Formats: sequence, structure tokens, C-alpha cells
Amino acid sequence: MHIGVIGATGTIGSRVVTEALGRGHVVTAFSRDASRIEESRPNVTWASVDVLDAASIAAVLPGLDVLISGFQPGNAAKDMADTLQRSIADPTVHTTAARALLKALESHPRTRLIVIGGAGSLEVEPGVVLADSGEHLHRTLDEVGLPREYAAAVRGARDGLNVLRTSNRLWTYFSPAEDIAPGERTGRFRIGGDQAVRDADGRSRVSAEDAAVALVDEVELPRFVQRRFTIGY
Repeated sequence: MHIGVIGATGTIGSRVVTEALGRGHVVTAFSRDASRIEESRPNVTWASVDVLDAASIAAVLPGLDVLISGFQPGNAAKDMADTLQRSIADPTVHTTAARALLKALESHPRTRLIVIGGAGSLEVEPGVVLADSGEHLHRTLDEVGLPREYAAAVRGARDGLNVLRTSNRLWTYFSPAEDIAPGERTGRFRIGGDQAVRDADGRSRVSAEDAAVALVDEVELPRFVQRRFTIGY
């Protein structure tokens, strides 16, 4: 398959590229400025795209079977502090990106879209999402080492999912575990829907490598079209 990956230099996006190439897919990797990327692997090309501009996205869609968007403000893999600052300053950026992606797909309705979002839209109890849970959200941010001001960005990402939910396009939303970081590729995790998958200690956690496995699994065998899913150990 021909897979496009927006945010291909990011923590999850870069691992999605590696996972997809390892399975024999062809990848177009997108970043804000691809001119500075040095790449020697076969079956991957780099291109620039502005995920906030529908026309820019539409221009790169021809030939893609699936577009995976790992967009986030800045590049957390290189400068987490900058990403946090940008995310807090403009929490509406996720809805802007979601609208641009959906607008671009109007001219390519058969292209699947998979958006890598956040865990804040997962339910902490039936009908109550983490983003709206007040003290529970603050406690979760404390546990994963994020400032409480980041709550605004969590709610912004939740709003981005809600934009997708109004669309009849072939979208899928992936909420990673609350605690996600580079680690081991085990290929062993559990899949959930609207509630976090927790381990025996009550933790919602997964490696970025296994998130990439789950995402490419969904590319190859669609199970969550017009739905959200999550994973955890």
C-alpha cells in the first residue's frame, strides 16, 4: 500500500514510517520542511505539507491509499518544551487541522484518514471523558509529567475528534495510552474503544513502537472506520 505520514519526524510518526517500510509498504513521509531531511532507505520519499491548509493537503493525496496524521504543534521528539508551549497557546489548532484534513478529502473520498490524537478524549466512566473530568485530568497530567496548563490542549485535541465525528469520510481516530514513550516493540497489547486500556496496576501505558504496530495493523486490516480506538498493555 502507499501510505502518507504527516508528522513523520515525530515520536510516533517516525516509528510508523519504520513499521510500514518493514512490512513492505511504500511511504510518503511529510514534514513542514522536507528539504532538510536526509533519507537513504528505499520505498520512502519526503515531501512538505501544511496540515492546516486544505489545499496543501489535497495536493499530496493523489496515489495515497491511507493518510496518517501525527500532527502536533512543534516537534515534541526534538523540543518537548516548545510543543507544550505551542499547544497551550493555541488549543484550537487540532480542530483547524481536522477541518483542513476533511476538506482535502472531499476531492479524494476513497483515501482513508487515520488521525493520531490524544488520550484526553477517552472515557474515565461511561459518558465522561478525561478532558472534562477536572481533578482526574490534573492528576493524570501530574502522573505523566505534563503541566496542568496542558489541560487546555487536551480539551483541544478532544474537540478535534468531535470535528471528525461530524464527517462521513473514511476517518479513524487513534487515542494512544495516557503514558506513551519510546520503548520496546513487543507487538503484544490490548485494543480498546472509548475507554483506556489499563494494566494490572491500573496504568494506561504503551510504547511508541507498539503504537506504530497498531496503526499499521489498522492500515492493513481496517476495523475502526468512522470510529476511535486505543491500545494499552
